[in-house]
Amino acid sequence: MFKSLLARLQIVLPTMLLTRVAGVLAESRIGWLKNTMIRLFSSAYAVNWEETEASEANDFASFNDFFCRPLRADARLLQRSAEQLLSPCDGLIGACGRIDSSQQLLQAKHITYPLPQLLGCPEELSSSLSGHHYYTLYLAPHNYHRVHMPLAGRLQQCCHVPGRLFSVAPASTTALAGIFCRNERVVCWFADAQQRPWVMVLVGAMMVGSIATVWHGRYGHRNGPAVQQEVLRQAVQLEQGDEMGRFLMGSTVIVLAPFAPNPAVSGSIRLHQPLSL
Repeated sequence: MFKSLLARLQIVLPTMLLTRVAGVLAESRIGWLKNTMIRLFSSAYAVNWEETEASEANDFASFNDFFCRPLRADARLLQRSAEQLLSPCDGLIGACGRIDSSQQLLQAKHITYPLPQLLGCPEELSSSLSGHHYYTLYLAPHNYHRVHMPLAGRLQQCCHVPGRLFSVAPASTTALAGIFCRNERVVCWFADAQQRPWVMVLVGAMMVGSIATVWHGRYGHRNGPAVQQEVLRQAVQLEQGDEMGRFLMGSTVIVLAPFAPNPAVSGSIRLHQPLSL
């Protein structure tokens, strides 16, 4: 009950302002400040230094540099397979299921939300994903925060959808209806080798300094009502396992793809582990 009340308190909090202030601190290159933040965070969230390329706070230029730190090359096993959907990140599987004609996705418990609203697109376009499955993965603060391709794909379109910056921790997703549709997000449409559409949605959140993709760079926070469609000036083809984006602070990735989930997969998952059968 207490966590639920705290989650609802976000409705009246200036989450955008708080996030911008946190972003300024996270970008600071003042040695003692960024080292103190890194060490406090590392201790509080039990960061596993053994799987990262760097070994101490002084190795990072800023807190953000630390937060989206790369892993050692051997830290995650990648076995590419055109027949399997791999996890795009480390995280917690919050929900998964089939997209039916109702186009309603499960957020938490009995809370659902409409797919067209999540994607910021007409229902006619989102209906092309009917029969696909969705996977919602929450990245906790201690997780690796780069996002990789769950399968190979050619980028078809990408749009930046403005919105609020509520926390997407489990306490919030069970208390605030439609949170993924209300938060800022970047929606990336791909086509697989069979020309089937599939989508990755990178959802922003409170204290997420920004979302970035490898083809665009950072997307700045926007308060306007309009969806900003990105003009792709060159072809973007990414292979399964390639890095496609990153979060500066924790958030959520939603994958919509033509692969049925493996019933044995639940709870925590790591980058490149199979999500599908």
